[in-house]
Amino acid sequence: MATNISEQPAKASGTYRIGGDVTVNRLGYGAMQITGPGVWGDPKDPAEAVRVLRRAIELGVTFIDTADSYGPFVSELLIREALHPYADDLVIATKGGFTRSGPGDWRVVGRPEYLRQQCELSLRHLGLDSIPLYQLHRIDPKVPLADQLGELALLREEGKIRHIGLSEVSVAQIGESRAITEIASVQNLYNLANRSAEDVLEYCERNDLAFIPWFPIATGELARPVGPLDAISTAHGASPAQLALAWLLRRSPVMLPIPGTSSVAHLEENVGAADVRLTDDEFEALAKAS
Repeated sequence: MATNISEQPAKASGTYRIGGDVTVNRLGYGAMQITGPGVWGDPKDPAEAVRVLRRAIELGVTFIDTADSYGPFVSELLIREALHPYADDLVIATKGGFTRSGPGDWRVVGRPEYLRQQCELSLRHLGLDSIPLYQLHRIDPKVPLADQLGELALLREEGKIRHIGLSEVSVAQIGESRAITEIASVQNLYNLANRSAEDVLEYCERNDLAFIPWFPIATGELARPVGPLDAISTAHGASPAQLALAWLLRRSPVMLPIPGTSSVAHLEENVGAADVRLTDDEFEALAKAS
């Protein structure tokens, strides 16, 4: 049964080495949902958020993705409260490049001095000396890309970040970015029902870049049994959400899904997806059904 939680089921997802030297279990956790409505302010139940984070580690999750803009800073501070001092194998990735003025409001800011400020604040809030993976949350079209990535490269040279990642970019933008500095990861919208970033994923596969799909379950769509999902769900004793995650893990060895939740029960269900092994026919059927 896919929903049976073994001691550390996330390990069943296999491993990937970000940047060639930072090893994580491939099924991670996205920490956006441990904030308030509109990704703004404190969560309704901060104690449950702490329990979710600690349970994720118990289940074998070694990769947590967050951002300074989640709250803002609420997610990072909760991660520190729940998990610091960190386990040696825990990799925390964060992002900078958005500013917030209220619930649901996101504004791109890629000025070098702003990115440096936000990185310094993330280091302080997370309680880290160096951030393993620091991602440019969005490319700011008003600022030369070389200035944005150049500042992150300087932070890397200073030892404040280890690897640089991108978010919501095209293949052309990845190529332009790699001409400026080394890039270790790409985080784009991608799930079983929305594969518009397929060309970006294929580029990441060819160049051994981590591909981090955000919104990996497409809640409200893939979480409902539809057509052949019923039979596959029954065969594996798995929920549709678990099948969606299992499909992503099967899709590519560079894929690092980061399903997020504010509930321990949903966390356990999501991590249980690592134990689901789809056959070739099931993999194809799910792709066609969506």
